[in-house]
Amino acid sequence: MSGEDESLKILEVLLTAEIFNQNTNLDVNDLTPELRELFGVPDSGEVKRPLYVSEGMVRKTLGIADACKKLQANPVVTCEEFGQRIKITTLEPASRWFINKGGLPLVTANPALAYFFQNFDSVKVSYDEVREHNPLFQDTRVFLAAKISRITGDDPKMKSALDLVIVSAPEEIEQQMADLVCTPEQREVIEKVKLARRHTEELRRQRIHEVGKLLFVGPPGTGKTSLALALSHEMHLPLLEVRLSMITSQYLGETSKNVDRIFEIAKEIAPCILFIDEFDFVAKSRVTDDHGAMKRAVNSLLKNIDQISLVKNHVLLIGATNHPQLLDEAAWRRFDEVVVFGLPDAKMRQEILRKVTSSMDCRCDFSKLAEETEGFSGADLRIMVKEAFLSALMERRNYITENDITRGKLVVENRNELRQLNWL
Repeated sequence: MSGEDESLKILEVLLTAEIFNQNTNLDVNDLTPELRELFGVPDSGEVKRPLYVSEGMVRKTLGIADACKKLQANPVVTCEEFGQRIKITTLEPASRWFINKGGLPLVTANPALAYFFQNFDSVKVSYDEVREHNPLFQDTRVFLAAKISRITGDDPKMKSALDLVIVSAPEEIEQQMADLVCTPEQREVIEKVKLARRHTEELRRQRIHEVGKLLFVGPPGTGKTSLALALSHEMHLPLLEVRLSMITSQYLGETSKNVDRIFEIAKEIAPCILFIDEFDFVAKSRVTDDHGAMKRAVNSLLKNIDQISLVKNHVLLIGATNHPQLLDEAAWRRFDEVVVFGLPDAKMRQEILRKVTSSMDCRCDFSKLAEETEGFSGADLRIMVKEAFLSALMERRNYITENDITRGKLVVENRNELRQLNWL
């Protein structure tokens, strides 16, 4: 970073502090993640005014040493003794100096600055757009961990419930909606859930509570888990993932308690997504297990599903199964939407291939390749491309050829054949 760039960066911090201090309607989501760290925003997300800036803060967070020395010729900045406080003299001249020196790109990525500069005729920026693209503090692991800590406290039941689920903050999830190829039916269900979240109070007044219980059905590799993860990122909701087969206990009665604990902690962490994978385990247990404790556990699961709601509890429930034929009527009727995940058709396969290879130099005929991969799932296509890329790297190339793709296809076909073998 050049000296001029460093001066602009420091002035961004100083302007942000001043604008934030003067406008009490601004909150933690008007600060960029970098500035939250610099100003020491606590895990509660409550920002205490006034914000101030020191040389030590700038050096620690931005890696810029001797801030006062770098700014000593700047007419709009003052430094107190030993750099304990750095301030702008007055807001208006400092802001004009900032823009004239090339600060506009920093404005378009900083909601607090955008809030102030949108009133300048010479600056074309939308505060709403900049804030919309700024990562939410509530999406961070720091915020979620603090919330969980407050919920669990010294309660052994809540702590034991945490051992039964994998909890992810939205910022930790890599899958995004833009990465997925969804069917029109899947997109419609997603839009319905978003609509329900926006109109929760109205639905409650109308006593419409059975909304937001989704059952994802389809063969392995068709995107059930990927969509659940992407929804967490898209809707800014933490995800609690549980596999029913993992909560069974050798101790009588514990499995039923485990089920209760999972739903209890979901309600406490809410708003959130509770994603229950291997939901067919319920059906298997009802049909094949005549053990009284397991039957009670299954009944406990169905009862808890009845009692949870996106409208009342702010929990989006998603069940997923590879074996829908195993689910009986008692399980099916608990869900208000059944979302089908079939194997992709040729058009979807072509779109998936384009997305998967979007950052690669893939010298392939996607239309032809889509026709040749009949019966491949989305996961199969991703494995094929991964193997093709590795094949190219082994030959010290950074582009994928038809031969690389052929090798990738063989890997997938061999995997699928092995999966069909009966070793008994």
